[in-house]
Amino acid sequence: MWKKPLAVLGASALICGGEIAREVSTFRVRRYRIRVPGMKRGGTVRMLYLSDLHGKEYGKENENLLAKIEREDPDLILVGGDMLTRTQPDTDRTAAALLGKMASLCPVFAANGNHEQKMKEQTDVYGDRYARYREKLLAHGVHLLENRTMLYEKEGLCLPVTGLEIPLACYRHLGKGSLSAGEVEEAAGPAGTDGFHILLAHNPMYMDAYWGWGADLVLSGHLHGGVLRLPGLGGVITPQMQLFPQYSGDMYKKDGQTCIVSRGLGTHTVHVRLFNMAELVSVVFAGA
Repeated sequence: MWKKPLAVLGASALICGGEIAREVSTFRVRRYRIRVPGMKRGGTVRMLYLSDLHGKEYGKENENLLAKIEREDPDLILVGGDMLTRTQPDTDRTAAALLGKMASLCPVFAANGNHEQKMKEQTDVYGDRYARYREKLLAHGVHLLENRTMLYEKEGLCLPVTGLEIPLACYRHLGKGSLSAGEVEEAAGPAGTDGFHILLAHNPMYMDAYWGWGADLVLSGHLHGGVLRLPGLGGVITPQMQLFPQYSGDMYKKDGQTCIVSRGLGTHTVHVRLFNMAELVSVVFAGA
């Protein structure tokens, strides 16, 4: 009497195992379109957004990922952090090489995630790894946004882009720290009133603070899509071990403001994805 249920269970496990293996070894391009007032009529600007690579390589030296990036023909590339893994020094080279090659295609603005930020702040543990990584990025022409803003303009589109570093306590496990819009302003300065302001903020768990600060568009990552995604529920669990996060891997809108949370390109520690494909995010800005 148990043979049929066991057979079904075994077949389901094999199917899920095969799907996990597929999803951790490939990626897709996920596309969004955002209309922005003030752009030239008929003009468009294509932006790519990468997050949470964790040193993963798609093909030798990320040739498959780079080929896809080149085919997208971006005007601007934004990077949301955790491109390396702090416990794996070899990932520094992989991340720096990828960002350098992207910077030869178009302007690249990069912010730090918790992995880069911990390396930066905890030199007693990581030595000068972050300083050497940072030096490589700058030598490649990458614009590194450490609590600062840079401006990108094209087709009548004015994009101030701010890279935010939040307190490391906001990344702690088994809990959620506090972060206010005032603390965001204290760290990164006030949001501009001119243009369409983008905030690169790695952890999406503090979205109300980012929107309260004044971001028109927040780009986040960190949650790896919630590892497993369920229809109607979204991502299941965060690195902080919280279940069903509100913002886990999609586009969300509230009161005229927008956020996009990338499901990331890599994994670390828990190398599992299920119904949660890794992604390169493509955003087309068009006139309203």
